[in-house]
Amino acid sequence: MMNANSPAFPPAAADALVACHDCDLLYRKRPLREGEKARCGRCGALLYARKSNSIERALTLALAALILFGLANAFPLLDFQFQGRGQQSSVLSGVWELYAQGMWALAAVVFVASILAPLLKILALLYVLLPLRVGRRPWRMAWVFRWIETLHPWAMTEVYLLGVLVAFVKLSDIATIVPGVALYSFAALIVAMAATDAALEPEAIWERLETRR
Repeated sequence: MMNANSPAFPPAAADALVACHDCDLLYRKRPLREGEKARCGRCGALLYARKSNSIERALTLALAALILFGLANAFPLLDFQFQGRGQQSSVLSGVWELYAQGMWALAAVVFVASILAPLLKILALLYVLLPLRVGRRPWRMAWVFRWIETLHPWAMTEVYLLGVLVAFVKLSDIATIVPGVALYSFAALIVAMAATDAALEPEAIWERLETRR
């Protein structure tokens, strides 16, 4: 751990500046070794840190997220049983039902937030991380990596799961609802994607990219 006092920072370009989130004091960034953290010399807040093995850990978590995504979409989400009749629902069938009832705009939002955006984000992460892990530079890697940030607000699997849980609570009084494999997979997927975001260190990505030029 080190103090990010201004004299310790060598001259750098304007894009290497970092501001303290607590007191807004401006610093020039300097390279850190793995495990080191830079803290504000005025208020002690964390400015940035260098995580160990960030690319490898993010890659492992992204692969786990891809497997969980497949399970979440391949198996039933809920088994709805009412008056002797049973019906299984999945993520895709829910989107189709919304479309069949004329709510195509809502169906499109649910499809993008629960299926398309999460899948594209996971695939984009793997497209960037896998080649870097084996020492190669992906084609148009910088553009894809920026695109991941664009996809992030749209990959709202947690919002979809919250809606499912609300429906589960409201319908449980009038019918028997059995959670399916997909529901547990969705919950695990949310954890895996959050852990991937936490493990991913953009600076390590750009540094690895520079060494491949």
